[in-house]
Amino acid sequence: MTFDIEDWYCHDVKTDNLIWEEQEVRIYDGVEKILKALEENDVKATFFCLGWLAEHHPAVIKQIADFGHQVGCHSYKHELATKLTPEKFRENTYRAKSALEDVIGKPVELYRAPAFSITEDNLFAFDTLVELGFTTDCSVFPARRDDGGMPSYKFGEPAILEHNGMMLKEFPIHPYEIMGKRIVYSGGGYFRLFPYYVIKLLTGKQDYVMSYLHPSDFDPDQPKMDYLPLWNRWKNGVGLNNAYAKFCKYLKDFDFSTVDGITISGGEPFLQLKELRNFIEF
Repeated sequence: MTFDIEDWYCHDVKTDNLIWEEQEVRIYDGVEKILKALEENDVKATFFCLGWLAEHHPAVIKQIADFGHQVGCHSYKHELATKLTPEKFRENTYRAKSALEDVIGKPVELYRAPAFSITEDNLFAFDTLVELGFTTDCSVFPARRDDGGMPSYKFGEPAILEHNGMMLKEFPIHPYEIMGKRIVYSGGGYFRLFPYYVIKLLTGKQDYVMSYLHPSDFDPDQPKMDYLPLWNRWKNGVGLNNAYAKFCKYLKDFDFSTVDGITISGGEPFLQLKELRNFIEF
């Protein structure tokens, strides 16, 4: 069970020109709503948080940690990894990691790129994460998607990446193939769009499923971004009225864990980073 902790306007990459400090703050209520449902169902989760929030709204990050949940890094200000040079990616990730650690007082060792934007074209990010002290990544999206995705990573299962003596545990999103199309129903727009019985059915068919939900997924009263293209506005708004009820059912119907509550020890699948690169290039 994972969440990307960002406010209602942060996740849409077409809002790059917004001044974040001037936007309505809804992150407190959104996070409290999630924490309440998790506590009622005795579930611990992993929260991938923005470094910017740690600097501007540290109480949100501290509350997550105080409730016993795991805090991971989700970049500084939701910058796509595909748009950053190796140097900028390192600077951005280090700044975010440091800001989060300053708030919670312990190491942050998990990472997820905004919009799953570690792709075949910026695999240097894996090396950088290890060098910065991360032990686990959750950025791989083994299907096509806007601004990210790695469809050539066909496993959709946890793996251990090794390269030059460095090791990184990878917990990717796991898509489900429907009529030749790889669908990720456990988070974002598809979770809000699909009827709950479909989500429950597909989850029950898979041994490994990772959710990726956001506070804004459960906020039907969030401001409308009328300046966005129609398609983006539809994606942002679809299913908001019923998403929280589906989420609460999800928590009751399945057993969930933090990412570090799952163990991989080098058994299958075991994938070296060098082999991953060769596989993708092939």
